[in-house]
Amino acid sequence: MSPFRHRYRFDRSRIERNRLMRKRSMRSEEEWPNDHIDGPDFEVEEAHIEKPRLRSKGIYLLPNAFTTAALFCGFFAIVNAMNDQFQVAAIAIFAALVLDGMDGRIARMTNTQSAFGEQYDSLADMVSFGVAPALVAYEWVLKDLGKWGWLAAFTYCAGAALRLARFNVNTGVVDKKFFQGLPSPAAGALLAGFIWLADDNKIPVRDTAIPWVTFFITVYAGLTMVSNAHFYSGKALDIRYRVPFGVMVLMILTFVLISSNPPLTLFGLFVAYSLSGYVIWAWESFSGRRLG
Repeated sequence: MSPFRHRYRFDRSRIERNRLMRKRSMRSEEEWPNDHIDGPDFEVEEAHIEKPRLRSKGIYLLPNAFTTAALFCGFFAIVNAMNDQFQVAAIAIFAALVLDGMDGRIARMTNTQSAFGEQYDSLADMVSFGVAPALVAYEWVLKDLGKWGWLAAFTYCAGAALRLARFNVNTGVVDKKFFQGLPSPAAGALLAGFIWLADDNKIPVRDTAIPWVTFFITVYAGLTMVSNAHFYSGKALDIRYRVPFGVMVLMILTFVLISSNPPLTLFGLFVAYSLSGYVIWAWESFSGRRLG
């Protein structure tokens, strides 16, 4: 290689080096690391905070299945009332009563209570024991009373809604042995029992008086649900433990009476239960002692 060519390459590399230095002086210091061609390349990883994934919350199948079945019975009662099958509609309300009493106990026995189950049960009760009995009674005879008929049905429906709302907010306040106001399932059974009994022609009431008797029972049930009377809840009875022998005999007699004449026996039982709250209230007033 000639000296001239070697010097030419040396001068060219020096010119390029000077040009690079001038460019570096004109640029900000934040961009200098990008110009280190021969230096080590360091990468700074940004710290990414991973947010925890929201886990999909499931629901307990067994107790909610019973609640869904109770809701179906209430809806089935409404459909049959629209088709003038009032006896079937009344029986469907009683079926919802049995299913509603089972879902809560099953949830407690299997330790599957949940906030979702409580809210779902309350909404199902509103349909099965609030809307369904009111619409069945209205389609049966209350519509013959005109505005008095639908006012009675609305009074019952509003009473059931208020009763359920008060129960939800007073769950941990009131005594569990007693309900404050007539429970909505018992109110629905009282109205359904009368419809079943009268539709089966087993009640000594004239046809002209049946609409007004239904009016009275409907309004009574609606107002009693929002009353302050105490009704025995039965929650203190734990079926997992032993009971006296007389309790088993009483259950057998109850089954025999219900099977012999279901509408009359069921209606009589719920009439007695709907009056028991006022009997307890009168006893508390005269004795000066509170039961719950």
